[in-house]
Amino acid sequence: MKPNEIKRGRFMPTIQKSIRIQEKTLKEIEQISRDSGKEFSAVANELLEEAVRMKRCPGIIFTEGTTGRRARIAGTGIEVWEVIATYKGVDKDFNRLCQAYHWLTEQQLRAAVGYYKIYKEEIEHLIRQNEGLTKEHVHKRYPFLVRGSR
Repeated sequence: MKPNEIKRGRFMPTIQKSIRIQEKTLKEIEQISRDSGKEFSAVANELLEEAVRMKRCPGIIFTEGTTGRRARIAGTGIEVWEVIATYKGVDKDFNRLCQAYHWLTEQQLRAAVGYYKIYKEEIEHLIRQNEGLTKEHVHKRYPFLVRGSR
């Protein structure tokens, strides 16, 4: 990662710090770096940031998607922003959220809400991004998806 890389929509200054890493962990990070084509430092920073977030928000994991790594509820394919968009849509009524996602446990939903409370800026950005995907926007950007177009 470069010293002043922009990450998740905000300016992220970095600090050089020497740490000792177990050899097997070092090799795993190097392999991920090679596989992803990213610099070692960028991969290590991403993994550290995700580890801190998962430690602060048990029940949240990160997985690779078509638009990068996103916070998801563990054991599901559901991204945190999706649950929070619903949560906001039911006026932040947790009981109604539980009804909307009746197949998830209360703990899973609390993990998503907890993540949102800590990382609100990130989740709000993803919600706004999704809201910008109007039918017109999708047709303009992906005309091959419109029926009858050739």
